[in-house]
Amino acid sequence: MNKDSIKTIAHNKKASHDYFILQTFEAGIELKGTEVKSLRRGNVNLKDSWCSVIKGELFVNGMHIGSYEQGNIFNVDSMRVRKLLMHKREIDKLYGEVKKSGVSIIPISIYFKDSNVKLQIGICKGKKLYDKRKVMAERSANRDIERALKEKNRF
Repeated sequence: MNKDSIKTIAHNKKASHDYFILQTFEAGIELKGTEVKSLRRGNVNLKDSWCSVIKGELFVNGMHIGSYEQGNIFNVDSMRVRKLLMHKREIDKLYGEVKKSGVSIIPISIYFKDSNVKLQIGICKGKKLYDKRKVMAERSANRDIERALKEKNRF
């Protein structure tokens, strides 16, 4: 698959800030007609969303897809629970990980892959405050190193 056929709609920046992403999966998402049109306009927010496994099926909760202006009576609730489409064995693996090690399933990004809407989900473990500080310190140190190398190479 070439890179041109993937168009990112939204990315959950809060997920990488608040969680360690251990493993990622790709899932299809069950949408109604006007939701796809709204996604094409970029009216989606993944910020406080999460996934849950209920009776062997995977659902995404808290994902906001804004209503389509020309949708009139066909618009649906923007915060409704949406079903994710994955193979049964993958869902069972996710459910086992959540029950065994106390991790969460968090949506990371939503994108178009050819004409299909896909949701990248991750098995995530929550970061503590000191972990977040450590990551910020590492980024700052790397930035300082890059600046110093750039100054050195300039002369």
